[in-house]
Amino acid sequence: MARSSRKEPLVQSGILLVDKPQGLTSHDVVSRVRRVAGTRKVGHAGTLDPMATGLLVVGVNSSTRLLTYLVGADKRYEATILLGRSTASDDADGETVAVADAAQLASVTDVAIDEAVAALTGDIEQVPNAVSAIKVDGRRAYDRARAGEDVQLSARPVRVDRFEVLERRRLADTIELDVVVDCGSGTYIRALARDLGSALGVGGHLTRLRRTRVGGFDVADAAGVDELVVPDGLLTPAAVAETVVARWDVDEPTATALAQGKKLPSSLPDGLRAAIAPGERLIGVVRVAGGVVRSVTNFPSDEVRAPSTDGAAS
Repeated sequence: MARSSRKEPLVQSGILLVDKPQGLTSHDVVSRVRRVAGTRKVGHAGTLDPMATGLLVVGVNSSTRLLTYLVGADKRYEATILLGRSTASDDADGETVAVADAAQLASVTDVAIDEAVAALTGDIEQVPNAVSAIKVDGRRAYDRARAGEDVQLSARPVRVDRFEVLERRRLADTIELDVVVDCGSGTYIRALARDLGSALGVGGHLTRLRRTRVGGFDVADAAGVDELVVPDGLLTPAAVAETVVARWDVDEPTATALAQGKKLPSSLPDGLRAAIAPGERLIGVVRVAGGVVRSVTNFPSDEVRAPSTDGAAS
């Protein structure tokens, strides 16, 4: 039995911007990208719950190494908060655990809402919900909670740069708020909904969540899961890296030295740089410190061979 002499197709490395629909997990999206791209080396930067929609940044092949720098990027969310009911998960997927009465809701004024929102803006302490993706002793909190464990998570510092109410709807037994939130990494919007409801004395939870921005990337430029095209839809590693850290153009000898792990003298200011060689090739993310530059994350060639689907040929 002789092997086919036909060359296997090339699959590029890069970043895909995906508009995740409601009902799919982030892992579901990764699985679809693996099938479309023909490679198992796929990951994402920042989980979206099944209820949530919006921008999921997905790395393919060596560009998965860039996800480390994207996970910590600032994010923007559009959401709807329902005041008057609390749920076990702080979102619409959870069981209702408390309901405010009409008198309590009537006491919630627009001024009170604005003051409570302001108190949840800036540098705050936030306790994530027990069904979050945070790991506790190596296991996700939601796995422990669903197994019946009593999961108690500690408060952690987060940053909320903008928490703005865009629209208010006073219904018969609830108050709905459409909001926009700009925040730092690690902020839970459903925890904001819970804490806002708690501050107002009526409880609250999240009924809609859409992520519209991750760092310099916008959901307007993302493709739906049924519209994914690889490699045409891939953003190049160099283009992505220079949106995360400052660009540093290097010549071929410098590129070779960095790829070999050598430390080089540098007059650049301290900090991270994306070292980009001629031809828009990302060599790596480097760190400049004390007049010396060294590679932090190297990037191999932008193309790898995809697994053959032909099998053996006689």
